[in-house]
Amino acid sequence: IRNKYSKNLTGRIFAVWGLSFKPGTDDMREAPSIPIIRSLVSSGAKVQVYDPQAMIEARKHYLKNLSGVKYADSKYDALNKADALLLLTEWKIFRSPDFFEIENRLKEKIIFDGRNQYNAEDLEERGFEYHRIGVISAE
Repeated sequence: IRNKYSKNLTGRIFAVWGLSFKPGTDDMREAPSIPIIRSLVSSGAKVQVYDPQAMIEARKHYLKNLSGVKYADSKYDALNKADALLLLTEWKIFRSPDFFEIENRLKEKIIFDGRNQYNAEDLEERGFEYHRIGVISAE
């Protein structure tokens, strides 16, 4: 993310899908979402988050009083006017999203996939800039 946008993220908005450390739970202990969101916010970004189960835990404990975090009512609402989507937990509801809906709601067609859940070739054919976390690019 910092390579893409530089170190100054002021004014950027990021949609985050997934707060819990794994799907099927609201448990956020040691979830990668916590340091990622805190780092983005401390760098001046705003974050719009959605998780099917961990929203209450996030508000009450892990992201409590963290300004710059907005809790969305749905996965697609989290995308509204965001610069990019960050997929951080591989919930089943995130596996086969409507990519046309994603395209229409994001400012730019950029996805950072921390779970390597999507097909890179398919997304590139659709015109998305797709960053798979932990996968070394051939470029």
